[in-house]
Amino acid sequence: MVKTVIVGITGSIAAYKAAEVVRGLCKQGLKVQVMMTERATQFITPLTLETLSGNPVVVDMFGKYQQGKVQHITLAKQADLVLIVPATAATIGRLATGIASDMIGATILATQAPVFLSPAMNSQMYKHPIVQDNLKHLREIGYQIITPAVGPLACGDIGDGRLADVSHIIEQVISHLDAQTDLVGKNILVTAGPTREFIDPVRFISNPSSGKMGYALARAAAGRGAEVVLVSGPTAEQPPAGVKVSKVTTAVEMLREVMEHYPGMDIIIKAAAVVDYRPVSRARQKIKKGDAELQLTLERNPDILELLGGQKGQKILVGFAAETQDLLKNAREKLQRKNLDLIVANDIGRAGAGFSTDTNIASVLHRDGRIVELPLCSKTQLAHLILDEIISITSDDKV
Repeated sequence: MVKTVIVGITGSIAAYKAAEVVRGLCKQGLKVQVMMTERATQFITPLTLETLSGNPVVVDMFGKYQQGKVQHITLAKQADLVLIVPATAATIGRLATGIASDMIGATILATQAPVFLSPAMNSQMYKHPIVQDNLKHLREIGYQIITPAVGPLACGDIGDGRLADVSHIIEQVISHLDAQTDLVGKNILVTAGPTREFIDPVRFISNPSSGKMGYALARAAAGRGAEVVLVSGPTAEQPPAGVKVSKVTTAVEMLREVMEHYPGMDIIIKAAAVVDYRPVSRARQKIKKGDAELQLTLERNPDILELLGGQKGQKILVGFAAETQDLLKNAREKLQRKNLDLIVANDIGRAGAGFSTDTNIASVLHRDGRIVELPLCSKTQLAHLILDEIISITSDDKV
C-alpha cells in the first residue's frame, strides 16, 4: 500500500529546497501532498510543488475542498507522516502552543501521524532560549526534530540553523516509515536516568544524567511497535506515550524493578547511569555542618548489568559506556566482562555529547567485533539508529 507524506512548507528562504525533498520522496514511491503557508508562496510557487508532487497544493484554509469533507481533517487522516520543511521559528512557536492559524497548524493538531520538523533559520534565532524551549516541548510530546546543519546562511552568517541536507531529511522520513512496525511482538525493557544514594534526608550521591537518551529509546521502540517497560530514576522527562513507566530512586530499587520485569523481556537496554557506590549507613536526620571534616564510608551497589549478563540466555542485552578516555578500549572490556550483545559508547567530553544535551554521538560495539560509528544527531534520531543495530542482530534468531 502506498504511504502518504504530508509536506508542509513555511516562509523561509530555504523553502526552495523543499522542492528537492518533494521530488525525492516521490521517487521513493510515496504519495506526497503539499501544504504551504501564504508566506511560503513568496519563495516558491505552488505550481512548482504541484508539478513535482502530482497533487494539488493546499494554501488557503478556506479555499476549494471536496464537497462534504473538511480539508484539514481529511489530510490529517490520510497522513502516514507529516513533514514540515523548512520549519521557521514562527511555525515552531505556533505548533508548540497549539495555535492552528493556518492549514499546517490545523492539520497537525488533527493528525495521529508522526510529525517531523526540519528547522531552518538564522543561527541566533535558532539558539534563542524561546526557540529552544519550544523545540524541547515539541520533542517531549513526540515530535521528531531533524537537527539543522552548520554552514553558510542566507544572511551571510555561518553557524547552526541551516536546513539539514536534503538527502538526510529524505533518509529520516523513509527510515521511519519503513521501521514503524519492525519491533511488533517484541517486549523491551529500558532503564533511564540517574539513581540517587542518600547520605541523610537532604543530601545524596548521584550524577548528571538527565534520562534523555533512555526516554528517547523507550519512545522510539514504542513507536516501532514494541511493548516497552521503562524503569526510570529521578528525571524531569515526560513519560513517553504508550510506555509503562516504573519510577525508582536508588540502585537497589532499580535492580528490584528490573528483575521483576526481566523474565518476560526479549531485549533489555540499560541506558541508566546507576551510581556505583552508596553510603554504608544513612543518617536519620540532616547532618549539621561542623568544623570537622566529614568522612563517608561507601559500599558497592549491585552491578545490575553484570547480573543480567550472567543469566541472559537468548535475550539481547545492550549496555552503555560513558567514558572520558580510552573510549573503545573501555567499552570493549565492559562488553566482554558483562556478557553484552551490544554496547553504546560515547565520549562525554565531546561537543554535543554526554549528559543533559539534546544531541549525542556514539560508537556501537558488537559482540563479533564490529564497530558502527553513529553521527552527531538528536537523541531521538540516535535512538532509532541504536534500535537499527539491535534489530540487525535479531536475525540470528536470538529473540
